[in-house]
Amino acid sequence: MAMSTRSWTPIHGDPYRPVPYRPERMPAEESLARAAELRERMDRRRSVRRFSTDSVPEQVVRDAIACAATAPSGAHQQPWTFVLVKDPAVRRRIREAAEEEERVSYVGRLGEEWLAALRPLGTDEVKPHLTDAPALIVVFQQRYWLGADGTKHKHYYVDESVGIAVGMLLSALHLSGLAALVHTPSPMRFLSEVLERPENEKAFAVIPVGYPAADCEVPDLVRKSLDQVLVEF
Repeated sequence: MAMSTRSWTPIHGDPYRPVPYRPERMPAEESLARAAELRERMDRRRSVRRFSTDSVPEQVVRDAIACAATAPSGAHQQPWTFVLVKDPAVRRRIREAAEEEERVSYVGRLGEEWLAALRPLGTDEVKPHLTDAPALIVVFQQRYWLGADGTKHKHYYVDESVGIAVGMLLSALHLSGLAALVHTPSPMRFLSEVLERPENEKAFAVIPVGYPAADCEVPDLVRKSLDQVLVEF
């Protein structure tokens, strides 16, 4: 099936116009095989904090962002912006600002309970992934949108919509052979300033993207089993 080439325009207030949807049904045997393979591949996904400085194919990253942008969203308002940052100078500015905020957090803003939760992950205020990784995807959530006449229109279920899109982005990057990390410095207002984003956008996450460093290590963690996360009736 060919990808849509139509340009998007706001549909706020438009009448309901359904179109046929008739995807080909996948045979059960193939569906089972694909699901098992996907489960195995996704189980190998890890958050990486030690990146190689090697470049990555830019089109792979763009395609992953395009996959993320297919996520469902409240009222199909697609309240997200993905800013792809490759410029080393801009990444350096982001790292400096993020580390300044993290220093304040680690010396008292987080509190002991939060620090205890972070301790098994081995994190601290130093964030080399922001400059070592060859690309950053900074995800912004759009709290509202502006009509042609400048009228503000509210977006709905923004946190949920953008969260789903980020999950799909991480999956697409991993399945395309790249590593990533969800980094959420707090507060993140500096990202809007550095990246010159409009007033209706609020930073949601910084996602370094690249290959793991040759000496990369990750925490020795165990995921919950399916029995621990699934309830069936």
